Amino acid sequence: MKKDHIQQLKIPASAKKRSKSTVSIIYGGIVLLLAVAVWFAWPREGDDQRILDTSNPDETASAGDVSSSAPNVKTPESTPSTKRESPPVRAFGGSLLTVSGYIVNRERVELSPRFMGVVRDIRVKKGDSVTKDQVVAVLDDVEYQAQLKQAQGALEVAQVQVKQAQLDVDRARRLVTESVEMKATLEDAELRLAASQADVRRLEGQVELVQTYLDWTIIRSPINGVVLEKLVDPNELVTPQSFGGTRGPSTALISLGDPEDLQVEIELNESDLSKIYLNQACRISPEAYLDRVYQGYVVEIAPEANRQKGTLQIKVQIENPDKYLTPELSAKVDFLAEEGD
Repeated sequence: MKKDHIQQLKIPASAKKRSKSTVSIIYGGIVLLLAVAVWFAWPREGDDQRILDTSNPDETASAGDVSSSAPNVKTPESTPSTKRESPPVRAFGGSLLTVSGYIVNRERVELSPRFMGVVRDIRVKKGDSVTKDQVVAVLDDVEYQAQLKQAQGALEVAQVQVKQAQLDVDRARRLVTESVEMKATLEDAELRLAASQADVRRLEGQVELVQTYLDWTIIRSPINGVVLEKLVDPNELVTPQSFGGTRGPSTALISLGDPEDLQVEIELNESDLSKIYLNQACRISPEAYLDRVYQGYVVEIAPEANRQKGTLQIKVQIENPDKYLTPELSAKVDFLAEEGD
């Protein structure tokens, strides 16, 4: 019985042979997988480009900033974003040096009085925009108005004297012609006429001088700009030279600056001076708005260094500044290399 059971458990010889069709299917699948792998692994044109993920606008913007500072890196066209668009960045080589500085007005215009007087009116306040020839302050002009009236009255008297002298000349010339008076009488009359005419010219100059003083009591803006600082108030006595205050000796009533003419002032370490040259292209990013980038160039290299600090002052002119750039705020400046360096 046991032998019969053992015989039933044995596998027939025909069942031990593997089907040829099954083996063919297995080998065919392996060949297909190898073909697919070779197709994907084969190099194609454009595989060396770096592709940024544009699914997240914030990540795209940050990646764009990094790529703009690295030379010879290709990036795809940027996708629409809700962030403010920065001015276009010119194509240059990589950044040679990054330094922080302060945004300043290229020129700070301080309006001063030409003579001692009392401020009657200040017509602007700090932060106001002004236009060229706009009246910003008025000094008291009562004294000069009185002087003008005196000069005008004296001029009128002199003009009358000229007329009288002219009549005397005409009368003397007629009498000399009729041989009633001597020629010396005519000459004396002509001299009095010349003196009266000279007196008229002198008084005309006096009137113009007082009128000039009156014009100086009206202080106008010489530029289109913004009021940076208001240094006096109405009823204060001002002079062409004054002392005191946090700014030290000053003669200014109002300080003005042009918001469309800005620079970045940098104290550059002397060890980095070899990397800087005039008209070198720069990229400026204000610390308050790091997502905004502006173009600029080196416009000034100080002729003298600071011995104590071991620094040299560099000024970078900002091209096309806008309302986001505020004087005295800090900014980061990248000094760019020329392509091929």
